[in-house]
Amino acid sequence: MAALVARLCRAPGTAAGLRCLLRAGCARPAAALAVPTHGAPGSPLGLGGEAGSGRRSLSFSAAGLVSSAPGPLQPYLRLMRLDKPIGTWLLYLPCTWSIGLAAEPGCFPDWYMLSLFGTGAVLMRGAGCTINDMWDRDYDKKVLRTASRPIAVGDISTFQSFVFLGGQLSLALCVLLCLNYYSIALGAASLSLVITYPLMKRITYWPQLVLGLTFNWGALLGWSAIKGSCDWSVCLPLYFSGVMWTLIYDTIYAHQDKRDDLVIGVKSTALRFNENTKQWLSGFSVAMLAGLSVAGINCDQTFLYYTAVAAIGAHLAHQIYTLDIHKPEDCWKKFTSNRTIGLLLFIGIITGNLWKRKNPKEMNAISTDI
Repeated sequence: MAALVARLCRAPGTAAGLRCLLRAGCARPAAALAVPTHGAPGSPLGLGGEAGSGRRSLSFSAAGLVSSAPGPLQPYLRLMRLDKPIGTWLLYLPCTWSIGLAAEPGCFPDWYMLSLFGTGAVLMRGAGCTINDMWDRDYDKKVLRTASRPIAVGDISTFQSFVFLGGQLSLALCVLLCLNYYSIALGAASLSLVITYPLMKRITYWPQLVLGLTFNWGALLGWSAIKGSCDWSVCLPLYFSGVMWTLIYDTIYAHQDKRDDLVIGVKSTALRFNENTKQWLSGFSVAMLAGLSVAGINCDQTFLYYTAVAAIGAHLAHQIYTLDIHKPEDCWKKFTSNRTIGLLLFIGIITGNLWKRKNPKEMNAISTDI
C-alpha cells in the first residue's frame, strides 16, 4: 500500500491531486471541532450552533426561551412580548411598591400578593400588547423596529388575536377575583385605559401620560388588596410618582422611533419635547422624587426608604445627563435601566419598613434607662 502511494505521488499531476485530497480530509475534522461561541446576527436565538444544522443551544434568557418554544406557539409569546420582559417589570414594580408600603411595620411584604400581582402583570402586559398591535398593525408595518411583530407580518390573524386577547383577559380576571371587592372594582376600572391608550398616539402628543396612568394603576391596587381600600394620602402621591416615572422612561423609549413617527403621523412626547427633552425629564424627575417623599412621610417611612429615594435621584440624574436622544441604542439602554430604579425603591420600602420595628423598641429602652 505504501509503495502504491509512493508511485502515485511520483506520477505527474497525481501528487497535486493527492495533496488536495489529504488537505480536505484533514480540514474536515478541524472544521467539525470549531464551535462558534456566538450566534450569527440573523440567528433566531443568537446562541451559536452550526448553520443549517437545526440544532439550537439552550438559553435561559427570555428571548432564548421564547425561541426554544414550539413553533406554532412562538408568535403568541412574541405578541405578549415575553421575549422582552422589561415592560412586564415596569408594570409590576409599582404594584410591589404599594404592597410593600401597605405591609405592617417590621414585616416583609405579603409574598402571596406579590406572586399574584406578578402573574397579573404578565397577563395584562400581554393583553395590552395584543390590543396595541391590533390597533397599530398598519403603522407597525411602516416602522423598522416593529415591522416584524406577529400581527404586522401576518403570523397571527385579526381573529386569532381577538381569541387570544379573550383568553388573556379571562385569566387576568381569575387573578383579579382573588382580591377583595373594592380591589375588583378598582382593577376593572383600569380596563378603559388599557383599551384606549393605543389610540392616544393618533390624537395627542402626550400618549406617554396616558400610558403612565395605565401602567401605574398597581400603585393603587396593591394597597387596596392588602388594606381593603386605598389610603389616598399615600396612594395618590405614589401613583403620581409612577406616572412621572413613566413619562421619563417612555419619552426616552419614544426617541427610538421619532423619525418613523414623523413620516407616518404618530405623536409622542419625544416629538413634543424634541431638543428640550432633558429639561422636561429633569422636571419629571423632581416631581417623581417629591411624590415619593410625600408618600414616605404619610406612611411614616424610615431613613432607609429616603436613602433609596436619594439613590433613585442619583440614577435619574446620571441617566438624563448621559442620554443621547439621537442614538436609538442608547435610548434603549437608558430605557431598560429603569428596572433598576423600580427595584431600588422596592428594596428601600422593604428595609425601611423592617426598620420601623426597631425604633419603638429603642425608644422604650431609652425611656426605661432614664
